[in-house]
Amino acid sequence: MTATKQAAAQHIRAAADDLIALSHRIHAHPELAFEEYLASQWVADALSDAGFEVRHGYCGLPTAVEATIGTGPTHIAICAEYDALPDIGHACGHNIIAAAAVGAGIGLAPLADELGLTVRVLGTPAEEGGGGKVLMLEQGAFDGVHAAMMVHPAAVEMAAMPGLAVTQFDVTYKGKAAHAGAYPELGVNAADAMTLAQMGIGLLRQQTAASDRIHGIVTQAGSAANIIPDSSRGHWIVRSDSIDALRPLAERVHRCFEAGALATGCELSTTPVGPDYADLRPDQGLLDLWVANATALGRHFPELPNRVAGAATDMGNVSHVVPTIHPMLGLDCGPAVNHQPEFTAACTTQAADRAVLDGATGMAWTAIDVAHRSRSTNGSRGPQER
Repeated sequence: MTATKQAAAQHIRAAADDLIALSHRIHAHPELAFEEYLASQWVADALSDAGFEVRHGYCGLPTAVEATIGTGPTHIAICAEYDALPDIGHACGHNIIAAAAVGAGIGLAPLADELGLTVRVLGTPAEEGGGGKVLMLEQGAFDGVHAAMMVHPAAVEMAAMPGLAVTQFDVTYKGKAAHAGAYPELGVNAADAMTLAQMGIGLLRQQTAASDRIHGIVTQAGSAANIIPDSSRGHWIVRSDSIDALRPLAERVHRCFEAGALATGCELSTTPVGPDYADLRPDQGLLDLWVANATALGRHFPELPNRVAGAATDMGNVSHVVPTIHPMLGLDCGPAVNHQPEFTAACTTQAADRAVLDGATGMAWTAIDVAHRSRSTNGSRGPQER
């Protein structure tokens, strides 16, 4: 291990209690997309205390943060997420992500100028829905960045998450109310329209690829059993293995909803929910550096069963324009997995606290490796040109 890596690790160890406390504090105060006022302020304060120049409300998003230190030619972006899920809180462990990003920044802060780095920790809201990184990418938050990174907790260790492309939309049918017993012929049943659409989607699944996912919920479909429902609403998500494959699949799903309207005589409206997420494309050069550093920290990458994963992240959009990694830190909490209440509980365990510190150290070491490689190649864009 180089002296520079030893120094970064020492800075992170010195801040360990504060980083774990930050993770637990965010976990105890779950906030939904674009409402992460407490978490974003805590992240901003911790980075300001570490000497970063901090901007809150970055890119016009009230809960986005930019924290910068160093003036070197190689620009590193470390992403923090901190939004939670409805009802089950931090069941995706974004408290760990945020604390690890702050820790990586703290580890690099005193070394940035020596390494020729400009380090930017970006607090990115609304990953669970809303696409904070996509909005920030469009506003130029990742312009000039040579490498972007973040870590994410999971049940098992993975060097790279197989992230799918995803689109989300709300569906509304408008019909006509009538007495369901006395005058049903006068009604136009909006709940039936939604049911027919779901039947169409169920049949469509036979002709979709193994990696495709179509799922949703009905959020409203009438108020009383003796009234023909005059409206129904739902929220739907469509996923595929690439942004190019996603578009025709989403069109076929929309046709199922159109069929429900046609069959019942209802009016249909659909509204996109946030920007589409692109598939995640990790940079192999950065990934190799991460695996070496994580292994040096004692983390192990088990052989996993060959199955299709259906998760998605707005970090995918970043990965299409900037060399990016998004490794998964195993919490050894099986059978609990992400988006389950049991995983919420796992995100403040001893294994979760270790993930904060290992994630911070591994990202700091990877950034140091990028700096050394950039110097040796006379300031090239980083591990792999895009």
